[in-house]
Amino acid sequence: MSRIGKLPITVPAGVTVTVDGNAVKVKGPRGELSHTVPSGISIARDGDTLNVSRASDEQNHKALHGLTRSLIANMVEGVTAGYKKNLEITGVGFKAEVRPYGLQLSLGFSHTIEYKAPAGIKLTAPVPTQVQIDGSDKALVGQVAAEIRGLRPPEPYKGKGIKYAGEVIRRKAGKAGGK
Repeated sequence: MSRIGKLPITVPAGVTVTVDGNAVKVKGPRGELSHTVPSGISIARDGDTLNVSRASDEQNHKALHGLTRSLIANMVEGVTAGYKKNLEITGVGFKAEVRPYGLQLSLGFSHTIEYKAPAGIKLTAPVPTQVQIDGSDKALVGQVAAEIRGLRPPEPYKGKGIKYAGEVIRRKAGKAGGK
């Protein structure tokens, strides 16, 4: 039995979960998310908890059991509390500015980069060298953070670029100089 898959998911007050065949919709104060459950996995509602079960002990069903439970639990947490990622920008003249469409980034190139935020994502820059990504979908928040970091990943010599908050960049020595 999957240790993660057998855990029940508690549904807090103010969150409605609709199970229709193999489609699950979770609606809460921060929005609405939906997921299609793979075949062989079933979801049962028991009061204010959800239980995920699998049809058989096939390897595929075992793999999808814990995954499906985690995805639904992340959806419930996303519509109640939401998810947040922070990025730090390091470099002389490197900055981020909030625009109506998303972000305008100056990253040392000859041009500025315009990043358009997908629906459901809120981008803020409390300081020009920090970017905060908020949203209810955990996977989408992580994807947006990875895309913005990929515009100018941190380099190992001076550490310039965009990195996750708290990320440690291994630095290299550079040229030895002289003989």
